[in-house]
Formats: sequence, C-alpha cells, structure tokens
Amino acid sequence: MQEEKKEPQSTTKTEAPLAIKKESMPKKERPSNCAACNKSIRKKRWYYRDGKHYCAKRCWKTTLKKEQKAEEGKK
Repeated sequence: MQEEKKEPQSTTKTEAPLAIKKESMPKKERPSNCAACNKSIRKKRWYYRDGKHYCAKRCWKTTLKKEQKAEEGKK
C-alpha cells in the first residue's frame, strides 16, 4: 500500500492578516458629552446620528429642527 502525503492545513495563513488589521486600526472613542445639550452621556444610553453623539433621540430631533429653521431663515 502506498501512503499519500497530505499537507497539513495551516490556519495561520488566513488568521494572521485579520489579526494585523485589527491591531492597526485605531479605536474610535465616543465623546463624554452630548453634541446638542452638552450633558454627560451615560454608558448604557447614547444616540449616534450624522457623525455626532447625543444623550437621547430627543436631542437629535431638536438639533434637526434648529437646522431646518436656520435654513428657512436664510431663504
């Protein structure tokens, strides 16, 4: 009987590039204060929209309303 030589499957070839990518990427930190009201943001409760962090959905909506009023006033 002839035994065939099988090459062991190496998992390090696929895992190594992923590990390097994760380490090289900087960790994004969220700010500690709301973008609208400047109130401190709790760990469990925060709202992220349009690249900014808010303490609640209410603050985000009031910011949108203020921006719409400012645009209407310019016209």
